Amino acid sequence: MAEGYSEAFEVLEGGSELKLETSPTPTNSGRFSFSRTSSTGSNAAGCASSASSAQNTDDEDSDKPAMSYKDKRREAHTVAEQKRRDNIKRGYDELQCIVPTCHQADGLSGQKMSKANVLQRSIEYMQYLVKQKSKQEDDLDSLRKEVMALKIMKANYEHIVKTHQNTPVHGQNQVPDEVKFQVFQQVMDTLFQSFNANISVANFAELSACVFSWLEEYCKPKSLQEVVLGILRQLNTTLNH
Repeated sequence: MAEGYSEAFEVLEGGSELKLETSPTPTNSGRFSFSRTSSTGSNAAGCASSASSAQNTDDEDSDKPAMSYKDKRREAHTVAEQKRRDNIKRGYDELQCIVPTCHQADGLSGQKMSKANVLQRSIEYMQYLVKQKSKQEDDLDSLRKEVMALKIMKANYEHIVKTHQNTPVHGQNQVPDEVKFQVFQQVMDTLFQSFNANISVANFAELSACVFSWLEEYCKPKSLQEVVLGILRQLNTTLNH
């Protein structure tokens, strides 16, 4: 090749390009370069690359198919069912914390108490609370009656005291406290003598039986009236002498 020139040849062979390029070098020696390309092949490669990229995108989109109406309903039902189960479990846990008899585990197996046992013990505990509430209401009603009776007695005594205060009593008609105590002492002594003669204190059963019979016989109003009248007659005789 001559110095300082370059040549390029293009030859078409069956749709292919054959290029011959020469270029000078500083050493005045030419270098020949051949390249063979296909215009259709290049275009085909570009199209194939684009098609491959589009196919990969389609494949990625096809990996995530749109959910159908049934699938959505199924997923919603699953979530709701799981929420319901969580609420039930939370309810059983709260029952075990509230009910005292549910605090201990199953003594036979040593395992956590079953749901059936939790429900059964909860029912028993609620029945116990209902009975306790009924008993407390009865006690409260009884206390209210006692308070009412005490109020009536208080009003009666206040009325008696007021009546005596408003009624003047002459000095000669007043009974000394010593005489009153003597009457009371003699009445109690008479009752104690009959009590001591008829009551057995060997055991509680005999004491209970004897007390009731003694009350029926010696503490009747008529019997007490006779005892008091006899003591008053005796005391009157003593004072007059």
